[in-house]
Amino acid sequence: MVLAPEAAMSQYSPGFLLLPIPEYPALDCAPNKILKLVVLGGSSVGKTALVVRFLTKRFIGDYEANTGALYSRKFTIDGEQISLQVQDTPFVSLEEDTDSICCQEQINRSIYWADGFVFVYSITDYESFRLLRPLHQHIRRIHPNANIPLLLMANKGDLLRARQVSSKEGLQLAVELGGTHCEVSARESCEGVRDAFQQLCQELSRSGGGCNGEKRRGLHLVRPKSPNMQDLKRRLKQALTSKGKSATAL
Repeated sequence: MVLAPEAAMSQYSPGFLLLPIPEYPALDCAPNKILKLVVLGGSSVGKTALVVRFLTKRFIGDYEANTGALYSRKFTIDGEQISLQVQDTPFVSLEEDTDSICCQEQINRSIYWADGFVFVYSITDYESFRLLRPLHQHIRRIHPNANIPLLLMANKGDLLRARQVSSKEGLQLAVELGGTHCEVSARESCEGVRDAFQQLCQELSRSGGGCNGEKRRGLHLVRPKSPNMQDLKRRLKQALTSKGKSATAL
């Protein structure tokens, strides 16, 4: 598989694009295949950090609270031009004293829109792991008869002394939900993050559409709300400015 060779991957930092989803994608007219991923998970598990690592190779530890951003990039899988759209989302939580999830309507729109899913949890936060099964059940209610391409991404793999979720538990849940599993550290390295996203993109590309295959035969897709096109650039600049001020203070 070739998903943007290393030389091309190095181009992610200067000039990545932030594009809104069109209201009614003219997929039959589009020259390139479009893959749509939504990144879901609990609070403070590192969803945005992982997306930024994948798209730019950079790690910035501090972000403002995420309200849901859509990032888009063109690259190549197995010689074919692909347009990848990655929807970051606000956090999902469990209803108090239940196994039902509580999520914003924006997340439901993103779930309906997506071809594939990235579930993110922190190995240092068992509650973030515990909500994944109810989250999958929620997605299954929205896509009752569809294939659900799924990646379980265990973040903060560098914090082994604070581990609350074992690798075995993550693997077992991935098998149960019919997905794949990887353990990464957005802080330490981009390679594992990149490889995990690449594997899911390849699966989507070869399967021909994931959850939304049936909707593309005639139904318009409801797009998730997207922020200003310069959102990621602004957030990166804000975080870098904050880091610079902290260094000056020291």
